[in-house]
Amino acid sequence: MSFLPQEIIRRKRDGKVLSEEQIAQFVAGITDGSVSEGQIAALAMSVFFQGMNMDERIALTRSMVHSGDTMSWSDLDLNGPVLDKHSTGGVGDKVSLMLGPVIAACGGFVPMISGRGLGHTGGTLDKFDSIPGYNTAPDNHLFRRTVKELGCAIIGQTGNLAPADKRFYATRDVTATVESVPLITASILSKKLAEGLDGLVMDVKTGNGAFADSLPMAQELADSIVKVANGFGVKTSALITDMNQVLGTTVGNGVEMVETVDYLTGKTRETRLHETVLALAAEMLVLGGLASDTTDGRHKAQQSLDNGKALECFAQMVSMLGGPADFVERYDSYLEKAPVIRPFYPRTSGYVAAMDSRAVGVAVVALGGGRSKATDLVDHSVGLTHFSPVGAIADPQQPLAWIHARDEDAAQRTIETLTNAIRIDDQAPASTPVIVERIS
Repeated sequence: MSFLPQEIIRRKRDGKVLSEEQIAQFVAGITDGSVSEGQIAALAMSVFFQGMNMDERIALTRSMVHSGDTMSWSDLDLNGPVLDKHSTGGVGDKVSLMLGPVIAACGGFVPMISGRGLGHTGGTLDKFDSIPGYNTAPDNHLFRRTVKELGCAIIGQTGNLAPADKRFYATRDVTATVESVPLITASILSKKLAEGLDGLVMDVKTGNGAFADSLPMAQELADSIVKVANGFGVKTSALITDMNQVLGTTVGNGVEMVETVDYLTGKTRETRLHETVLALAAEMLVLGGLASDTTDGRHKAQQSLDNGKALECFAQMVSMLGGPADFVERYDSYLEKAPVIRPFYPRTSGYVAAMDSRAVGVAVVALGGGRSKATDLVDHSVGLTHFSPVGAIADPQQPLAWIHARDEDAAQRTIETLTNAIRIDDQAPASTPVIVERIS
């Protein structure tokens, strides 16, 4: 019987379960172009309203993984597990930048395929693009050699990795069907599982700066990803982490790279950022059999920071992928600086009681540090530094943050945005944990 996309769309529209064969046929049609944009949009909308059961999600993910190239590391004779982590995106989330080198320093191998920022969340690749010469799109030989020799390479999506997802996502993005847990699950995992992993840890953000703004949605997404990835045969766990405030003290590209180097050298380690890195590292090391439990994993991760091995791995990765060999020592002379740097003062005294993290992320996009659409160029010099956390004392004489802008007008607009985004109260707020929940 010939393949009719409209019959598969009709079946899902009516709330029926799709077979593995039907899903495979539709994904093949997305990949070879025989399924139209309208048909992709119609299936996406049908799934948005009717959902998919776990077998359908696994089948969709498997078909999308096999729509293009998949990586295999067996020929490299690696003496450790191949591990990765994925975050659903946050504001100030530079965890991948230190986590990859930490895991490599502990004996893991991390072929981290990362993305660019879109919307209010920053992208790992944009942060690395702030380093002159760093190549986020190396050829396959250099990518594999970097992983084998250093244990870690952080790059962008290669040409033919999960091509069905590229087309499917582009259509979802313009048809208001992004927020579907089955489709998000398949989209994230199609790229990650094509990496040939032994273990994967998900960082699912929840809160006002996260894609999953409610805890129930974050729990549903984390549970879906963990079940589908394990159903695929890759050991996977998830941490749900708080995104009701900026993670770390910087938001932007070059400024987050500065915080990363300062973190790896031990110059500064903001508490919630450090806790997130250690918790995710511990999960990865346990999944990879490199730690007996999460306590042991945290200890080993901390040790890799204390003995300088994680820093060394980061520096060597930057150099091997085309960046300056002395970047860690002289990052200040390589990273572009914004022409205008202005303090942001609170208008009243008290405590930082809450913040609209999404609004903070949008403010950095408005400065030029992110994209409104995929083709926009990014200004790597702009952003926010010395950003005060929830619970900090607010004093009109003391800056709550410093604004790095292209001009005075942009800095002034950011001051107005931050004034509206940060709530000052007389009472100090109760502290909240950054690790909300673990799903295994």
